[in-house]
Amino acid sequence: MSNIGTHRGWLRLTAAAVFVATTGFAFSAQAGECPVDQRKPNARQMVDLPGSGVTDTTLGAIDLGKEMAKATGRELRFRKMVIAPGGVVPWHSHDDRPALIYVAEGEIIEYASNCSGPIHHKAGEIRAETQGTAHWWKNLSDKQVVLFIGDVRHDPNDKHM
Repeated sequence: MSNIGTHRGWLRLTAAAVFVATTGFAFSAQAGECPVDQRKPNARQMVDLPGSGVTDTTLGAIDLGKEMAKATGRELRFRKMVIAPGGVVPWHSHDDRPALIYVAEGEIIEYASNCSGPIHHKAGEIRAETQGTAHWWKNLSDKQVVLFIGDVRHDPNDKHM
């Protein structure tokens, strides 16, 4: 009996150590974020590049005006976006359309209005886009990038990504 208890204790200790080590590395790296020394308001101006090599598919949507939130005129969407090598997601703002973006495959570069340098994103990252965020993205790799996006859209005719 005492060997089983000792074994469980070591397993718990090992699991805790692995959790702390991996969580610590994940938070210290801050992958997918603008470096602190490059964060500046209006660091980058709007770019008028057209979208290219992007497939944007709405997988599902909910009319939030019909839900308890009563957010009339707002839609909660879940989308899959595939960006081909060399593809561009054109400049757009999240002032009226908050979003959560999950990078499912590949690596992509973001050019944000509040960051003087490029922001590198890779598979497994989640990015929150909120008020004050305006940016564009480019796939500089030789592989496709797959993003899953949950956002709240106000204008159903808004063609911005």
